[in-house]
Amino acid sequence: MPTTPAPTEDRSAVRTLLRLWPYVRPVRVRLFTAAVIAVVASCTGLVIPLVLKWMVDGPVADRDSAGVWLGALSLLLLGAAEALLFGLRRWLVARPLSRVEADMRADLYRHLQRLPVAFHDRWASGQLLSRGTTDLMLLRMFLAFPLTFLLVNAVTILVGVTIMLLQDWTLGLVVLGPAIPVVVTCVFFENRYARVARRAQDQVGDLTTVVEESVLGIRIIKGFGRHRSQARAFRDLSAGLRGTELHKARLLATIWAVIVTLPELAIGAALVLGTVQVADGELSAGTLVAFLSTALALRWPVDSIGFLLAMSQEAATATERYFEVMDAEPEDEGVPGGRAPRDRGFSGRRVSAGDEPAASSRRVSTGEGRAESDGPASAPTSAPASASASTSASTSASSASAPEGGLRFHGVSFRYPDADPGSPPVLDRIDLHVRAGESMALVGATGSGKTTLTALVPRLHEVTSGWITLDGEDITAMPREELRAKVAVAFEEPTLFSASVGENVLMGAGGDADDGDLERALAVAQAEFVHALPQGTRTQVGEQGLSLSGGQRQRLALARAVVGRPRFLVLDDPLSALDVHTEAAVEAALRRVLADTTALIVAHRPSTVLLADRVALLSGGRITAVGTHHELLRTNAEYAHLMSGDQEADHR
Repeated sequence: MPTTPAPTEDRSAVRTLLRLWPYVRPVRVRLFTAAVIAVVASCTGLVIPLVLKWMVDGPVADRDSAGVWLGALSLLLLGAAEALLFGLRRWLVARPLSRVEADMRADLYRHLQRLPVAFHDRWASGQLLSRGTTDLMLLRMFLAFPLTFLLVNAVTILVGVTIMLLQDWTLGLVVLGPAIPVVVTCVFFENRYARVARRAQDQVGDLTTVVEESVLGIRIIKGFGRHRSQARAFRDLSAGLRGTELHKARLLATIWAVIVTLPELAIGAALVLGTVQVADGELSAGTLVAFLSTALALRWPVDSIGFLLAMSQEAATATERYFEVMDAEPEDEGVPGGRAPRDRGFSGRRVSAGDEPAASSRRVSTGEGRAESDGPASAPTSAPASASASTSASTSASSASAPEGGLRFHGVSFRYPDADPGSPPVLDRIDLHVRAGESMALVGATGSGKTTLTALVPRLHEVTSGWITLDGEDITAMPREELRAKVAVAFEEPTLFSASVGENVLMGAGGDADDGDLERALAVAQAEFVHALPQGTRTQVGEQGLSLSGGQRQRLALARAVVGRPRFLVLDDPLSALDVHTEAAVEAALRRVLADTTALIVAHRPSTVLLADRVALLSGGRITAVGTHHELLRTNAEYAHLMSGDQEADHR
């Protein structure tokens, strides 16, 4: 199960919580006002014991009924004022804190959209989901209650203790006796509870991941009868979370036992000592009543310390988890002049046809199925040397005279960010030119890096070295928004969203398409089946589009790719889920689109390969051959093997 980074042992809860200040700052006036009101309300409650002292030593001792009624009315007014002030505090914080939570959630979502694909590959979706829901709920609760009442209770205790010491300093010292052990217990509790709280919140994320995967994969679970194993996995994670929550409860019970018991014993001792003093005439009954009433009024501020510290630690952990995501580096937007890819020293200038890196000086042979480089051949040979030489010469000549436009890979290498630095790259010094208006099929065995290569064009991943140009311009010199407006993609696994059919398709147009463009795209993808749906293009397809078949989803994904009439098209095996007849119809319509588009198409079947003007063979992370389909069938054994295997599979 993917986990999150481990928390640092020297984490400061206060320093962590201070990171919330940018979100709290816009509403700081209302929060500060609410805190002041809460302090006034709490201190209002401390006036009540003073009124009781006056009543006991005055009207009660003098049997003055009018004075008793006056005191009762004063107590009633003080209680009502305290209640109203606390109600006002609640009203003041409700709206601004909901705004803080909404702003943080919006920022998190926006940041997630800007994070690179590599980040999402590493993180479980449930962990991200729990940060946007459970963690933000904890932060809102912290800002609404513990943040205010840690201050309110501290002031209340300070004022209350001062009042008790002024009443009788000897009794005050007795009540203050447990202060040191309570403080020591709180410090010990804070460190242990922080670790357990972090573990619990991470386990919530893991549990959320399992639930999400089970819901999205319900067809697989039912189809293979795996509901029991999934239930066991969920039960095990749930039991682990339950154990952690019980551990939290034991820690909280321990600190509460200390915080509640010691002050209660001190109050009991003060009661006995005060009673003796009253009996000896050293203390008035009213003073003892006021002292004990003040001590009892401080019970909640003292007793709640453990609860408030627990919530504060959970909020600190939630803040830490939130900023783990927010601190992740987003994709750079691209700057004028581009960046300098590693190992290349490229300045981001426009590239001319003859301006290639040294690695691209080698020419690709379509005859021998190998690159004329220092390395050994990566594909078997099957053609005479003369055929190889003539084909290589023609390829070299065509490359030298190739126009500047189109899609071009210049010595591109790629290794995944979390891969072992000593491991071989997934792609190694790729040099490939898809001319303007040309379509090129990319063929290779499973795991050869075809999908990875196509993902580099829209910068879903960043090249490790080398660079890529569109019409001669380095793609890193373009803002990502501009780049992705030029390049449309369709993936082998089509993803649809919980929206209408039309909204899913028009997502590829950037808001510039109309109904005519929608109908054209549906026609190209042979997706007219949508008109037979209950509400046509306005039909909601449901989560992940699982209400549609795989072929229908793939056709809608293809329509989404072509609806915006992109200049560059990257298709990752876009027809794999279609039946033979539908595939032929889609190919016929797609040829008209490809005539005006520069396209790179990952293909596994000869029928898809025939859509392209030329074919590039990817083997061992290198482009080992380039040519037409028929040339490579005749001259390259590896390519012929791949195509014959596909044909046999088709017949089967």
